[in-house]
Amino acid sequence: MLGKKIENAINKQINAEFWSAYLYLSMSAYFESINLGGFASWMRVQAQEEVGHAMRFYNHVVERRGRVTVSAITAPSINWKSPLSAFEDAFKHEQKVTGMIDNLVTMATAEKDYATANMLQWFIDEQVEEELSTNTVVQKLKMIGTNTGGLYMLDCELSQRKVK
Repeated sequence: MLGKKIENAINKQINAEFWSAYLYLSMSAYFESINLGGFASWMRVQAQEEVGHAMRFYNHVVERRGRVTVSAITAPSINWKSPLSAFEDAFKHEQKVTGMIDNLVTMATAEKDYATANMLQWFIDEQVEEELSTNTVVQKLKMIGTNTGGLYMLDCELSQRKVK
């Protein structure tokens, strides 16, 4: 059975994962508004992944006979000054999520909830990938600078991302 402290923390994480999906949908809409469909597509895929992450947590709570409680999701930003600033925000956000997952691992270990600690290993690995993928785009955008041809090529590349 899931302890109340862990249950509450995971419920907060479920909310955070859904907020992440909102953030990436907002970024997708921003990219659509500036005619970068490949960037928009990449962010839509990212939003879908975040919903999947929320559901992994949801299922864990249910499987451990806990109670999922949903709460309000605040609106994310809707505008960025450039594609680079949007991806820098995405990278910072993923770093924040990594810290949240690390805190859950620390709590699960302290509570001797080894089933939750084991489930969280998947998220630890996933966050390495999330930080890498967002930072890779940040670095490419920095290399491109104001080169519109480079931006077009990256837009084409990002359109190839598919849901896992």
